[in-house]
Amino acid sequence: MVEDSFVTMVSVGPRARFRQARAGCNRYTASEESSMALLAKTEPIPLREDADGVIRVGGTRVTLDTVLTAYMRGSTPEQIAQDYSALQIADIYAAIAYYLRHREDVEDYLDRRHRIAEAVRQRFRERFPAEGLRERLEQRLR
Repeated sequence: MVEDSFVTMVSVGPRARFRQARAGCNRYTASEESSMALLAKTEPIPLREDADGVIRVGGTRVTLDTVLTAYMRGSTPEQIAQDYSALQIADIYAAIAYYLRHREDVEDYLDRRHRIAEAVRQRFRERFPAEGLRERLEQRLR
């Protein structure tokens, strides 16, 4: 019986306990039920993958990479929101929270994105070599 009382006392607040004692029942009041409903609501994660496999934040074109890079460099969510006005502050917090809860998966994704970006840069360097660029540009001016 003591355990049941403890569970009841822990699961409801002091006002509710008073009302329960006064009413002589152990049911939740309408106020408590609405509070519990509030806790039961879930929000969708504001991340979506586009056709190219890039994860974007909210309904914007801002990438998860961009938000997390700014965060890892020390920017606060508020600073990130100032830098990327298309983003909602709640979406920034949610993206960071998702990263913190799924760090290994997100870091794998970021590593893949980094490797892809490096491969594109390498192909660009091979296709458009920087050696002799100054001379080629100066020849165009003559």
